[in-house]
Amino acid sequence: MDVDEKEETQGECLDLTSYQLHDLSEVDIPETLEELDLTANRLTKLDPRIALLSRLRKLSLRQNLFDDDGIEPVSGWNAIAGLLELVLRDNKLTKIPDASIFRSLLVFDVSFNEISSLNGLSKVSSTLKELYVSKNEVTKIEELEQFHVLEILELGSNRLRIMENLQALTNLQELWLGRNRIRTVNLCGLKSIRKLSLQSNRLTSMSGFEECIALEELYLSHNGIEKMEGLSTLQNLRVLDISSNKLIAIDNIENLPRLEDLWLNDNQIASLEGIEVAVSGSREKLTTIYLERNPCASSPKYSSTLKQIFPNLQQIDSNILM
Repeated sequence: MDVDEKEETQGECLDLTSYQLHDLSEVDIPETLEELDLTANRLTKLDPRIALLSRLRKLSLRQNLFDDDGIEPVSGWNAIAGLLELVLRDNKLTKIPDASIFRSLLVFDVSFNEISSLNGLSKVSSTLKELYVSKNEVTKIEELEQFHVLEILELGSNRLRIMENLQALTNLQELWLGRNRIRTVNLCGLKSIRKLSLQSNRLTSMSGFEECIALEELYLSHNGIEKMEGLSTLQNLRVLDISSNKLIAIDNIENLPRLEDLWLNDNQIASLEGIEVAVSGSREKLTTIYLERNPCASSPKYSSTLKQIFPNLQQIDSNILM
């Protein structure tokens, strides 16, 4: 079956995902397209016909073979300047491409490339709401000053050591910084964040979250944290993951009335004694708790004790309760 027979056009969207195309020479590209998805092909160059798609709003070139030179032409294609989403994830880029032409851009994704610096982000439109630069080689957080309406920032799996230059992101809702080399929490005064991940870093302390009163989900697994602290003000917290750290006790969460998921597995918590008081504020709300691979989980009454304390539990470790 050739490309013409396989391609699917739904409304004004052309989806050519996973066709393993090396070029688009056999593909009809209607000039009325609003969305073009070329995910998972073998493309190295941009088809010049894309430059004529004046109605185009979403362009995905994810999982292809584009290098910097292969992407470069898009920076001069004025006809598609109304693009709202540009996805360049999983290619061979070594730098942030010039996206200055897209003055209404909402989503910009350059994750899973070989980018070593955020230089070039200052040219990206201040309209941006979602920015994804995970799984690259970035060493410094910079050039974010204009993103006052940004809601999601993904910088996981880079080489970052310091949380900095975030203060302008006053509308940020989600910050993902897992798998970096960060030692200290510094949210630069941001208070609106709802989801925050610092998994697999080099944290030894939990201080720094006290003013994030809107926080609903906090992920801190695989660090070197020895004590639970700085959590008592987080009244909206629903998910707390501090698994795979160095905790010896459960502290500072007795006043969290909305806590539903509590992950404390793979720590050094010796006993369940006092857990009813430690988690008293969410006793009725808690539905999931993980404590496996702590000394306390070897108690013969481990599961029954937790069920008695938390009447609405639905899951203990990997066991779904009936």
